[in-house]
Order: sequence, then C-alpha cells, then structure tokens
Amino acid sequence: MKSPLTTPPSITITPFHSPASHFLSLTSPSMAPMDFTSRQPLVPSFLYSLRGVVVPSPDPGKPTAAVARKEMDVGERIVVPAPSEPWRKIELYSPEFYAACTAGGILSCGLTHMAVTPLDLVKCNMQIDPVKYKSISSGFGVLFKEQGVRGFFRGWVPTLLGYSAQGACKFGFYEFFKKYYGDLAGPENAVKYKTLIFLAGSASAEVIADVALCPFEAVKVRVQTQPGFARGLSDGLPKFVKSEGALGLYKGLVPLWGHTMMKFASFETIVELIYKHAIPRPKNECSKSLQLGVSFAGGYIAGVLCAIVSHPADNLVSFLNNAKGATVGDAVKKIGLVGLFTRGLPLRIVMIGTLTGAQWGIYDAFKVFVGLPTTGGPAPPPAEKA
Repeated sequence: MKSPLTTPPSITITPFHSPASHFLSLTSPSMAPMDFTSRQPLVPSFLYSLRGVVVPSPDPGKPTAAVARKEMDVGERIVVPAPSEPWRKIELYSPEFYAACTAGGILSCGLTHMAVTPLDLVKCNMQIDPVKYKSISSGFGVLFKEQGVRGFFRGWVPTLLGYSAQGACKFGFYEFFKKYYGDLAGPENAVKYKTLIFLAGSASAEVIADVALCPFEAVKVRVQTQPGFARGLSDGLPKFVKSEGALGLYKGLVPLWGHTMMKFASFETIVELIYKHAIPRPKNECSKSLQLGVSFAGGYIAGVLCAIVSHPADNLVSFLNNAKGATVGDAVKKIGLVGLFTRGLPLRIVMIGTLTGAQWGIYDAFKVFVGLPTTGGPAPPPAEKA
C-alpha cells in the first residue's frame, strides 16, 4: 500500500533589516529561522575584489552613482556602502588636512627637483663659470666629457632631502598660515585682500621652509660646482662645516626668501583668472582632470614669473655657497648688476617653469587622491549681512 502523499513544508521568505544591509530569513513550520549572518556568503568574495561597484541611486531623480567597495567586519558579511557614503573623507583644516598637504609637498618638491638634477647642475656651473659653461648644450657637453653620465646626477641626495624638507614646510605651513590670516581678517576682508593674505601666508611658510632647505642647498652647490670637494651629502656636510662652521650653511638664507611668495601668490591669482575667463563653467562643475590641467598651467606660468623675479637672488646663492668667505658685495663686483639678472636666466626659466607646473600638478593630484579639492579658484562672494 502506498504511503499517503505528504505535503512539503511551506517556506516563507521574509526580509529583515540590519543597520548595514538587507538579509532574507527562510522559515517553515518545521524548521527554525535560518540566520545567514553566521554563514559564508553565497556569492564568492573574490567577486567583490574590484575597487568600485555600481549601485543604483535610491533617489530616482539622480543618476546611478559609482561607489568604492568597502568591507565591514560584521560577522562574515560583505557590505557595499550607499552611494552617498564617501570612500575617504578628510575635514578641511583638520590635523589630517595639514598632514595630507605636508605629504603632498614632500612628493611634489622632492621628486621634481631630483628629476631635474642635470639641468640644475648645468645652471649652477653656468652661474659660477660662464667662460667654461657658455650655453646649455655646451654645458652638458663639458660635463659629459669630464665626468661621464654619472656626473649629471652629482648632488642628487642633498637635492632630494633638502627639497623634500622644503616642500613639506612650504605647502603644509602655507595652507595653515593662509587659513590663519584669513580668519584674522574676517570673511569680507579675506576676500577683499586675498592677495595680501596669499603673500603673508607664503612668506611665513617660506621662512620655515628655507631654514630646512638651506644646509642641504649649501652642500649641493659646493658638490656640484667644485669637482673633488666631496662625493655627496654624507662626506660633503662635515667637510663644509669644518671649513666654514655651522653658520656657514645658512649664508645663502636671505637670498632664498621671496621665491615662494611669488610662486604661491601668482599661482592663486592665475588659477582664479583661468577659471574666470578661460573656462566657461564653474570650477565645481569641471572634471578632476581639467582641474589638474589648470593647476599645471597655472603653476607653469607662475614658475616663469618666479624665475624672472628671483633670478638675481639665485645667482647670489650659487656664488655665496661656492666661494669661502664670499659676500654679496663680492658677488655684485664679480658678476655685475646686469649679470645678476641675466646670467643663466633662459635655462632657469625653462627649469623653474616646468618644475613649478609639475609641483602644483603633483600636489593637487595628491590632494584629489585623498579626497580634497584642488588649490585655487574664484573666491566665494562675501556673506550678506542680515
């Protein structure tokens, strides 16, 4: 006799909610609810290994948003953040903000200056010995003939360390002092006198940054312009201190001041003019790649202006750090007033223009990478009085 047909247990699927996501509970009259939170996910975890997934926006009026994958340690569940949840968020003017700006400054200045060491080496030798190093091409030829390929990178260690230290202080403290002086001036005056605030902020940052740079710059110039003086920083620094004392490392400090003021204040102004007159839409509607292009263009133009204005001081730095016991009067007497403004200028325009453009491009690219806005742009209108 056949057994009576048994009715399969009914299965009810009911959704229940957790703070992170929605899960399904399977229940039947003969079985306890199944909690999937304690089991392995049904979808293999390697499918979640991409940096971004596309999640439909909960608001039908808004387009689908691409959000970064994020795993939360809730049991063994994999949770995808809502479209509105940021991948990373750094609050403006917080300690994390200034730390990010400092890190961006290290990358932007240290790497770029090290990359153009051959150009810097030829430039310094043209300033010190224009008879031997008559032009850019002949300068490279002389260096290659006398020292080979390795000679093009002499002094790269003090260059990397010195300009990394300068970049950290220059960009980090500039952002700090710009905010500090802006707060002191108040919202209306901060907009009205923004150029003065840029100059004051960059000047304050430059004092600190150049103190960090100066010892490395002194050794770098001596190593690059006096073959046989030392191989690099490790043996050049003690030899320099023994020859001229610790204070001798800072005799080129004053001529360095002023360089950053022109670089930062002109950059902010140029970027604002580009967004105002050359781009037909507001900055916040521009793509990040376009904003970074503006940063590079503004940096390049600012670098050219900076090279022209600061070139006499650069000639003084090279002269003072090359000759023991040299003074500014000695430099003017030997180089001449016209020579201070013109000797090595074309090469320095190319070098500083490219350097400054690359520095602002790298700096703002790093800021974008950590979730911060790019530097510069039209100032917001002052708040209306109630």
